[in-house]
This record gives sequence, C-alpha cells and structure tokens, in this order.
Amino acid sequence: MPDSSVLLAEIRDRLATHARPDLQSPIDGLSLARMESSAQEYSLTEPLLVVMAQGGKQLLLGNEVFEYRAGELLIVTADLPVTGHFIEASPEVPSLGLGLVLRPAAIAPLLLESRVGQRSRSTASTPAMATGPASPEILDAAARMLRLLDTPDDIPVLAPMLEREILWRLLTGPHGEVIRQIGLADSSLTHISRAIRWIRDNYAEPMRIADLARLAGMSPAAFHRHFRAITALSPLQFQKRIRLQEARSLLAAHPGDVAGIGHLVGYDSPSQFNREYRRLFGTLPGQHATHLRTSTPDLP
Repeated sequence: MPDSSVLLAEIRDRLATHARPDLQSPIDGLSLARMESSAQEYSLTEPLLVVMAQGGKQLLLGNEVFEYRAGELLIVTADLPVTGHFIEASPEVPSLGLGLVLRPAAIAPLLLESRVGQRSRSTASTPAMATGPASPEILDAAARMLRLLDTPDDIPVLAPMLEREILWRLLTGPHGEVIRQIGLADSSLTHISRAIRWIRDNYAEPMRIADLARLAGMSPAAFHRHFRAITALSPLQFQKRIRLQEARSLLAAHPGDVAGIGHLVGYDSPSQFNREYRRLFGTLPGQHATHLRTSTPDLP
C-alpha cells in the first residue's frame, strides 16, 4: 500500500479534477468539495464521513470547536445545525475534501456479521461529532473509490464494496464506538435521532420535551441529558438554531418579507425573532434583507 502522503496527493488531484460546485458525484452517497472561500457558513449536517485532502475547516457545534485539516477526517453521526468556515481557502489554493454518507442500513450488517457488533455496549451517549487522523487504509479505500469516477461502468458493482470497506475501517479504528452507535437499533444515538428528525421536520411547530422524550423512549430527564451529550445543545437551542438557519435561507429568496419569514419559521413575536436572529448572525434580519437587495446574492 502506498504511504499516506502519496495517497493524499492522489485524492487531492482527483478531487481537483472531478469536484463540482453542487458537490454531487455519480457515486451514490459520495460528495466532492472544492471550496474557494473562507466565508462563514451555516448548515444542517447529516451523518457523514469527511476526508480533507487540502486546506482545512473549522466547525462550531454549540460551544465546541472542531477543526480538521489535510490528512484528517471528520465524523458526524446525527443531523446537526453547525456554523463553520474553510481555513484560508482561495481560488488559487482551494480546500478539497470528500464526504461519504454514513447510512445505518450499511453499518448494521457489518455489526451483525462480525464480532464488532458483539462488543460491550456502553449506556453513555457519545458526541455526534469527532475528528482525527485518516488512517492509510481509509485513504487507500477513498483513493480507489475516486478512481471509479474515471471508469463509470464499474461504479454500480465496486462502489458499494468500497463503501463497505471504508465503514469497516471506521468500525475497527479509534472511532469505532461512535460509528457503531449509528448501526445499533437500540443505541442512545438511534433513539435521540428520532427526536432530532422530528425537530428538523417540524421546526416551526411548538415543541414539548415530554413528547420528544416519549418518541425517544426515555424519561424527560434522561432524554435531555442524552440529547445534550450528543448534540452539545439543549432541545430548545437545537430548535432555535434550525429555525434561524432556515430563516436565513428564506431571506435569500424572499428578502422583502422579513415579518412573514419570522412567522413561517415559528416566531409569533417579531421582536423575539429579531433578537435571536441578531444573536446568532450578528445582524438584524431586516438589515440582512437590505444587504441581499442592494448587493450580491451571496450570504454574508
């Protein structure tokens, strides 16, 4: 197997060749990123493995900061509202990385077919985000997956095999316990993820902790404890973050309807909407809307 520096160089070169602005690739579940700006971003993640090949990125989840650079990986195990920016990215030296969706349906069979799934199960909740070095084995499998972009007829047969290999390397590596939680039907992460999906899909609706706890199959106290341990946010903070990030996206499309957008995302009080929007984004929604009308369509 080539050493990590050779594999990383190949991954970087293939990403520079194939990455598109929409991040999509012909391989299901694989995204390719070429980012030329260090502007602040606000997004809702999904369970994902990211391998950075050039540059780096810094993410903020709650009050926790996660940073990963070339040769390192990011693991996300739940849908999370995050703030982040690429580090020193420019058109001359863009940040390059790949993302692979972490699917429970792909992880669960590996647990059933191996001793990994029989290991002792911790009742503690692990944070839904982690960083660390990318092993040579993961880099090798990632490089071989990217080679398929040059032989598209091989993708339907070989891409699922390489996805399985990458997942196996993760399960047997230092982040194995984190990955296992995605595939276990009775893990705390799986239970909390049901509540996360409800909040994500119904962010504008009133939220009752007792109802979410029941959905997760936990007592309210246990639910609140596990939710914060996994997401670094309380359920209320999580809902607010999704509401405000959705409002920010809507303002880009409808900058003249600030009050309507506030109501649409769940705020009955315009003053509360203004206050919380400014606390997160540093500007009032009306000022942001003015910026969108009078300058570029890009978000600040």
